[in-house]
Amino acid sequence: MGNQQAMMRQAQAMMKKMQKAQEALAAETVTGSAGGGMVEAKVNGAGEFLSITIDPEAVDPADVEMLQDIIVAACNDAVRASKELEGEMMGGIAGGLGLPPGLI
Repeated sequence: MGNQQAMMRQAQAMMKKMQKAQEALAAETVTGSAGGGMVEAKVNGAGEFLSITIDPEAVDPADVEMLQDIIVAACNDAVRASKELEGEMMGGIAGGLGLPPGLI
């Protein structure tokens, strides 16, 4: 019975750490870019888009498709950076659970 209580305390402590880490993640900002920096997307650590900046030189009315592709690439780059940040910040906590990476 004491073993179960110890496990419950450990799980509760881990949940508190995870909550704090998620709050810290949401406060962090990462930037992704594409097209040689012509488009930048900012995302917080929770994966929420904060802003997109487009260099006016990237706007070519004759080639809207290229601009759309660059925007998508910048957004994907920002999301990738956000996931990397999440992995760095949550990795230590998840390690304490003994769970495989990517499960949290």
